[in-house]
Amino acid sequence: MSDNFIFSSESVTEGHPDKVADQISDSVLDALLKDDPMSRVACEVLVSTGFAVIAGEISTKAVVDIQKIARETINGIGYTSADYGFDGNSCAVFTALDEQSGDIAQGVDDAIEVRGQDLADSDIAKIGAGDQGMMFGYATNETKEFMPMPIALSHALARQLTKVRKDGTLKYLRPDGKTQVSLRYENRKAVHADTIVVSTQHDPSASLAQIRGDMISRVIAPIVPPELIDDKTRIFVNPTGRFVKGGPAADSGLTGRKIIVDTYGGWVPHGGGAFSGKDPTKVDRSGAYMTRYAAKNIVAAGLADECQIQVAYAIGVAEPVSLNVNTFGSGKISEERIAELLREYFDFRPAAIIRDLSLRKPQYKAVAAYGHMGRIDLPELPGWEKTDRAEALRKAAGL
Repeated sequence: MSDNFIFSSESVTEGHPDKVADQISDSVLDALLKDDPMSRVACEVLVSTGFAVIAGEISTKAVVDIQKIARETINGIGYTSADYGFDGNSCAVFTALDEQSGDIAQGVDDAIEVRGQDLADSDIAKIGAGDQGMMFGYATNETKEFMPMPIALSHALARQLTKVRKDGTLKYLRPDGKTQVSLRYENRKAVHADTIVVSTQHDPSASLAQIRGDMISRVIAPIVPPELIDDKTRIFVNPTGRFVKGGPAADSGLTGRKIIVDTYGGWVPHGGGAFSGKDPTKVDRSGAYMTRYAAKNIVAAGLADECQIQVAYAIGVAEPVSLNVNTFGSGKISEERIAELLREYFDFRPAAIIRDLSLRKPQYKAVAAYGHMGRIDLPELPGWEKTDRAEALRKAAGL
């Protein structure tokens, strides 16, 4: 990527069909972790007109009412009327759940490095990665969220769109919606909002002119910095002209289909693994959180203006098979030295990640919409968003 370019990222509201599925998956996970923190969960959801299917593999001592959880989640999003084509009170909820495969469990329960040794369940070396794969974490000092500005603004617009719906400011809005921001960069700095897109589901009575005016004044204006917008900025509101039919009635939703929205808006690579519905022994989730945590602390420490970390695992093996650092030329010290500090100050073994980031507690529904990273809007900051190791890293780097 050159230093001068236009980059776009999108977000979706909690009423988007894929996000409905993600939130049900993570609501089930949260309920199970509440009663049994050692639950093994791989819960995936399909939603479509009039029904939700909850499938996957769960091994737990907890007893929860999955149908009730699904209905409460759907109603909480705002699908409470048959007029929307999807109603948490009346939709069918089907479950198809099995136990976790014993072949997988044996590799997670006892990592290959210590297999056959008599270790306590709490031993950090004990747990192996729940799958193979690679995960990416990233941070930049471009925004207060330590996130790329296009995705940070897209998420903020989506949250604002939901806020004015739920607080009654715009009573004609319905739950489904999408946002997109395209920013022009010069010398790798955002200088202009080239295009802003807001698509929102609405009651049939609302006119396009009314919706456009409200989106500009009540959604875009409070969020996008005014210095980025001028008369050359293109603003598209409901570009098809009408968005009455939405949500699962208009488009089926699946858990894990918004992985770019969940992370960095496409600014950096993605390993391919989804997050929602997975307990923290699944490194798709915990590994991505740990690399975000490490990258954010590197940037917060001033070791680089931006930092991307890739980690990779083999199933049943605790230690990562690789660790890669890229500061895109912004590092104040060498990438080799940053990699050394990462190995010294961060333990990327699954059990250590779970311990250090407090991943066995219910907290996942809160991040199942509007992004898993950069969530400074939440009352309790997730463990992977803290910068509690920045000062130690800075001193160790001699800065």
